Amino acid sequence: MAGHSKWANIRRRKEKVDAKRGKIFSRVAKEIITAVKQGGSGDPKMNPRLKAAIDRAKEANFPQENIDRNIKKASSTDQGEYFALTYELYGHGGVGIVVEIITDNKNRTSSDMRIATNKRGGNIATPGSVLFQFDKKGVIRIQKQTITEEALFLTALDVGVDEIESNDEEFILFTGLDDLLEVKDKLVQKGVKILAADFEQIPKSLVEVDDENRKKNEELIDWLENLDDVDAVFTNMA
Repeated sequence: MAGHSKWANIRRRKEKVDAKRGKIFSRVAKEIITAVKQGGSGDPKMNPRLKAAIDRAKEANFPQENIDRNIKKASSTDQGEYFALTYELYGHGGVGIVVEIITDNKNRTSSDMRIATNKRGGNIATPGSVLFQFDKKGVIRIQKQTITEEALFLTALDVGVDEIESNDEEFILFTGLDDLLEVKDKLVQKGVKILAADFEQIPKSLVEVDDENRKKNEELIDWLENLDDVDAVFTNMA
């Protein structure tokens, strides 16, 4: 029985990883299609948004043939349009939650968000009432084992990074929204290995909550992150 239990645990972990990979692939496919349609070109040299989407796709190990297929798909008149939406929520204990969405069906997304708050609590807020508590920035993540702090600091100053923070595993570099791709390219040219580069909503301050509200917020965020149309979820919960 112990062996069976261990296999069941491994299988569940693998299923979760596979599901997460599938969601990431779905996300980058949507980003590529949206970039082509909004940028008006399937050539990344002529369409900076498409170049950024392709870079993120490659970071996620999205196959090149899939990139090419989605660029071609976006150029087809049969391909529907995707919309970028932002939902703002009040979570439990005064916590703010920002949900970024890419969808081809606004009505489905609206229904999904109502179901999420009905099942896991929280309230959908009026536009602007939560978002003002966040700053959107370019964020570059680098694994600590790939570079020393001193070397990264000197390089970051040279390429125009605004700020550097760190946790146990990563260095986190912040840039202006318009500077992310340029700074990332300069770091790569200097031999820095980038783990991820994207735009994120950074909370201006953090909200402390008790254990009960923390658990409720984590359950709400987990529900939101599992919705097909949800691209990213940010919170100011400490």
